[in-house]
This record gives sequence, C-alpha cells and structure tokens, in this order.
Amino acid sequence: MYVADQSDTILSVPQNKGREGMTYLTWVIDDYASLPDITIFLHAERYQWHNDDPLCDGARTSRLQLPYVLEQGYVNLRCVWTIGCPHEIQSLSHQVDEITSETHTDQVYAAAFQELFPSIPVPESVGVSCCAQFAATKDVILWRPRADYERYRRWLLETKLEDGLSGRVLEYSWHIIFGKEAVFCQRAEACYCKLYGLCDLHCEEEGECREQYTLPPYSTLPEGWPWYGWDSQWQNATIM
Repeated sequence: MYVADQSDTILSVPQNKGREGMTYLTWVIDDYASLPDITIFLHAERYQWHNDDPLCDGARTSRLQLPYVLEQGYVNLRCVWTIGCPHEIQSLSHQVDEITSETHTDQVYAAAFQELFPSIPVPESVGVSCCAQFAATKDVILWRPRADYERYRRWLLETKLEDGLSGRVLEYSWHIIFGKEAVFCQRAEACYCKLYGLCDLHCEEEGECREQYTLPPYSTLPEGWPWYGWDSQWQNATIM
C-alpha cells in the first residue's frame, strides 16, 4: 500500500498531488518490470460512497470474474452510470482560458488531454463511470512504455491545475490510457453479470440498477456504517 501523505514511508510518492492518480502512476512506474497478471487499483478505505455495492462495500471485488478481466484488459469496477456516464466531459465546448475556484473538469480537459496524449485528437465527449477504481491486466499496462507513465506523472507534478482538477482529468483518462474508447459505458445489467457474476438482476434502466447501487445523500458515510445508517439507527447489514 502506498502512503501519499508521509514521505518517510517505504512506499511513498514524489508529491501528494492529483489524488489517487499520483499513487497509481507511481506504482506502475516502480513495478513496471514485475507486474502481476491483474492489478486492481483501489482507494484505501473499504466503505466509500462510490463503491458499486448496496452497502458501498469495496469487498465486492472478491466477486471479480478474473477470466473476464483478463479477456477485457481493462474494467471499471463500477457498472452503474451514476456520475460519469454517458457523457461526463464535453471537452470541446466548455474550454476556458482562466482557471478559478469555480472551474470544472470539462473546462480544462481538452488542454490537459493534448498534453497527456499529443498524438490523439481530443474527443468531443468522454464518459466513464466515476471514481477511478478499476482493474487492468499486465499486458494492457505494458502496452504503453514506462516512459508514458513517467510523462503522465510529470504532468501531474508540473501542472498548475489544483489537486481536484488534475486528479479528475486522470480519472476520466484511465480507460483511454488502457485502450478503451473515449465513451466507455457498458449496460449495467450485463456488466454486473460479466464482471461480478450477478446474472439474475432486473435493472430499471440501461445504466441504473437500484438494488445494487443508489447514490448516497452525502459523500461521507455515517460513523459506524454499515451497521448504523443515515439516521444513526442500527441496521442489520447482513440482510441489506
């Protein structure tokens, strides 16, 4: 496990910048010559609002269908479209020259994309379910030379974009880095089946399956979650 805010640890990063992006890139660069067959890129805490699970439980990754991951090369760990799909970034229509505290990711994405991927035309729109948690195979990671990942990290270190913006630029670029099209939004019901082996679901919409994930009212889960809910009352998490 990499620690981003303590430089004296064995596994640390050059600078705590770009949110999880700095950690992910540093791991790829450091372990490029000894990658496992599959790498799962995850945030540190088990329970987080964006985990695609009824309890927002990161332990859902224990259900990952590894043959499917190996077949695909890259998979987003979220099947639901809530936040990110189908067109989170309209990169060509919302560009700005001046960065302020009100600047949104799609307003800086085109310029950042040109720096990160100088040989690729800027896509008109980008869509992928948030929030930078995914799995990638060794072959797909090695499809790019180590120098590419070093360049992406150097961009993170040198960009004038604040931490949240630079991190979100990468959040909506990982799937492109690993070979997927700019809009990568799979049908939720099929995704749950192929990725997690949950094949008896009846999802309400193409990108929504409420029995599996509903956007929480707040991004910080209640203290004591999942045994204590939003009203601070005890709940039986084993049957949820």
